[in-house]
Amino acid sequence: MEFLDNVISQISPSWGYKRMAWRMGLDELRNYDAGDASRINQGWRVVNDSAERTDRYQRDIVRARARDLERNSDLMNSVVSPFKRNTIGSGYLLQAHTGNDDLNKKIEKLWKKWCKARNCDVTGTQTLNEILRMSVTRKKIDGGILFLKRYTRDGIIPFQLQMVEVDELDLSQFGPHNKNARVVGGIEYNRYNKPIGYWIKQYDIDGYNMDLPVYIDAKDVIFYYTKRRPSQIREMSDMSQTVTRVRDVNEFINAVSVKQRIEACLSVFIKRTFPQGGLGRALNGPGDGGAQKNYDGKMLTPGMIRELNAGDDVVTVNPLGQAADAAGFVKLQQRIMSSGQGLSYESTSRDMSESNYSSARQGIIEDEATYAEEEEKLLAVIDEIYETFLISAILCGALNIPGFWEDKDTYFDHEWNRAPKKWIDPAKESNATKIALQTGQKTFKQIAAENGKDWRTQIDDMAEVQDYGAEKGLNMQTIIFGQAKQIPEEPAEKEKDGKEG
Repeated sequence: MEFLDNVISQISPSWGYKRMAWRMGLDELRNYDAGDASRINQGWRVVNDSAERTDRYQRDIVRARARDLERNSDLMNSVVSPFKRNTIGSGYLLQAHTGNDDLNKKIEKLWKKWCKARNCDVTGTQTLNEILRMSVTRKKIDGGILFLKRYTRDGIIPFQLQMVEVDELDLSQFGPHNKNARVVGGIEYNRYNKPIGYWIKQYDIDGYNMDLPVYIDAKDVIFYYTKRRPSQIREMSDMSQTVTRVRDVNEFINAVSVKQRIEACLSVFIKRTFPQGGLGRALNGPGDGGAQKNYDGKMLTPGMIRELNAGDDVVTVNPLGQAADAAGFVKLQQRIMSSGQGLSYESTSRDMSESNYSSARQGIIEDEATYAEEEEKLLAVIDEIYETFLISAILCGALNIPGFWEDKDTYFDHEWNRAPKKWIDPAKESNATKIALQTGQKTFKQIAAENGKDWRTQIDDMAEVQDYGAEKGLNMQTIIFGQAKQIPEEPAEKEKDGKEG
């Protein structure tokens, strides 16, 4: 029957629609409620299509609207900012693991120097941490951003980054650079839909096209975006589900604000007697000798005493109304916006009035799961940047690593540490860490990593403190228990001799 229905639909779409409607009515009791086409859902018209066809025609509109809210809406920024704060924070600390401590220190020192603005950014204006913060924001608002690997002579090594917005992908390009490839949305793909190149517009700082687009091989581009469907090949703003609600709340707040300003004003109307003479709506009454009945300034001032004109009356206008429900409405909408982005209400609103330690801790745990997804994707970008950095440093002679090309994976081995986040209750958190360490649930290495420290360095620091304390006659072990005791002095030499005798 399905084959016959398809044939009829091709020949006569109207008859095909009638057959479909008849069949849906016949099977009405067996349908899904979500697929019901009755009165409630009759305006819900949807189609199934590939992700690219679904996104293509509205991608630019959604991005433009999200950017408008980014510029003008504090609510939009309240949702985006937590991702930037918690995904990047103060940045990532490189911990190289080449198996050679001296080499590790050299790599880490060179990396720290390269991360400065003049070395890592082709424009020389942003440090690596600033680039990463901007990237997280652009991914949330625009849907993605491109990292271009540029090989120049401006930095300490011939490798820098150029950041390119998704707007710069040339949509007018259709001719592929490679044989048997195709170009969709400014990106060139092979038959498996794997990107093999990017067509980038060339324009001046004012946004005017200057020259033909430039083709850049995919190995020199890192496209940072979220892929939600297998058929998706371009970005879509992460805020696409939220922009309409943000705008609605903004409009509501503006309306309430105007209403409250009106309510805060006392409006006064002067009620005049109807003119008794003259032509038209004369301002002068009969027999007034031509004197105009008016009030200078037409305003009220504190403590003002003014005599009214004869026959005039004062009528006050004080519109009633309140915005008591506005706070509850905005809070509800912000909860929905936050949960839609995988965050708690407290993380976006910074309102902790309804929180206690347990609820705040649970909220942080759930939020961390959301941030972990973004962090995983971002670390993949930083890993590729680091590997390119290391190769460039070796090629230019900034680092000398014999046998690197034969065993690259060993020398690429590294990890990223971050500064620890502040605790809600340091006593409870410290006690939990102590119990986890004593019961074997966590190792000292794991705890050090959570605190953004290298466990070997931390042990070396502890040993150095203990040795120095011993030199000064202090037993530093007792510091753990809140008191320090002097180390007992060795008995005098002669006392020893006497005992031995």
